[in-house]
Amino acid sequence: MAHSKSAKKRVRQSEEQRIRTRHHRSRLRTAIKSLRAAVAAGDQETSQQKLPETIALLDRMASRRVLHRNAAARTKSRLSRLVAKA
Repeated sequence: MAHSKSAKKRVRQSEEQRIRTRHHRSRLRTAIKSLRAAVAAGDQETSQQKLPETIALLDRMASRRVLHRNAAARTKSRLSRLVAKA
């Protein structure tokens, strides 16, 4: 348990950030899953519509450091190839 005032504040900040990051990561994973589901279902129109939205979300999460920028780039590349192949 933290003893000093600054350590207690740091614990509070870390907890708030953890909750915020969890929300963003969940939102991102849901968007990726829905895009992959649209591709798997063969719904070309929906997958073409969801791809830019998902890429924008990946960029935002990378800028907020929810995930590493290289991981975001890799995921964008893979999703783009998946939609193009479908």
